[in-house]
Amino acid sequence: MATMREVAERAGVTKQTVSNVVTGRVPVRPETAARVRSAIEELGYTPNLVARSLATGTTMTVGLFVPTVASPFYSEVIEEVENVLERHGYHLLLCTTRLDGERARRHLAGLSSRSVDALLIAGDRDLIDHLPLLADARFPVVLCAWESEAPGDFPVVTIDYEQAGYLAGRHLRELGHERVAVLASLPAHAPRLEGFRRAFARDGLTVPDASVFVPPEPTPAGGAVAARAALAADPGLTAIFATHDVLSYGALEAATEAGLSVPGDLSVVGHDDIQEGWRAHPALTTVVFPKQEMARQATELLLRSLTDRAAPANSLQLLRPRLIVRESTGPVGGG
Repeated sequence: MATMREVAERAGVTKQTVSNVVTGRVPVRPETAARVRSAIEELGYTPNLVARSLATGTTMTVGLFVPTVASPFYSEVIEEVENVLERHGYHLLLCTTRLDGERARRHLAGLSSRSVDALLIAGDRDLIDHLPLLADARFPVVLCAWESEAPGDFPVVTIDYEQAGYLAGRHLRELGHERVAVLASLPAHAPRLEGFRRAFARDGLTVPDASVFVPPEPTPAGGAVAARAALAADPGLTAIFATHDVLSYGALEAATEAGLSVPGDLSVVGHDDIQEGWRAHPALTTVVFPKQEMARQATELLLRSLTDRAAPANSLQLLRPRLIVRESTGPVGGG
């Protein structure tokens, strides 16, 4: 097994410089750090994490909370967080709530006393009531992908979800749609619904509660159940907005079952732009989130607080979504 001394000799630097690159505690010139990382890779050097932790008082580990790894949205967030951490020599400790509030509470209570250097919480499902458990945590905490009203004590990097719903609504209005339904995971996605309603209100139209359908589960099957209910309630429906792409797939399935063409008879708009949407038939029009940018900014905010040895300042950063028009939407009547 290669040693730190061998890495230093290969890179032409001192052992302390190698240590600084590995720990990230002291800045190193980019060209020098590149030589050290190249030597580490060539020699297959693995730092002694236990010794490093004892020597520096840090674990070089950042905890990440997500509701689930089954969601393509959170899978992309996890990958980007891990990429940023790896570039800075940190490791990832992943925790999932699995949409279980008690499980979330146990994990947060455990992490508040566990050896992690910082904590990133992605998504507010099942967590908002348990954040007081982190009040005495000895590490910085940053929230991202936060859709509900964020607590005032933590910095947040998130998406303008209300604007995302507005973009979907304006797109349908510009295509002439008035008789619409919304498949919404409530209360979690309430801001998306509010934005959608605002887009219709701009033209003096309302989206009543009777036109909002809550799927039994956040899956394509759940979306299909909700879409069937929407089509049964209003056979003259011309468009559906789903607050999550996976619900849109169920809407496409329900339309096919009903003998409706998309977008000729029924337009469908999704939300999140997960990769499967590109392969849907027809390809899904959706609101795009800068997921990687959000994850990167939140992670770098945490790492800066570790470098500065100070808690990150309380702040709210809203990233702007955008609409991608594909094949699942068209004008009313297909004209």
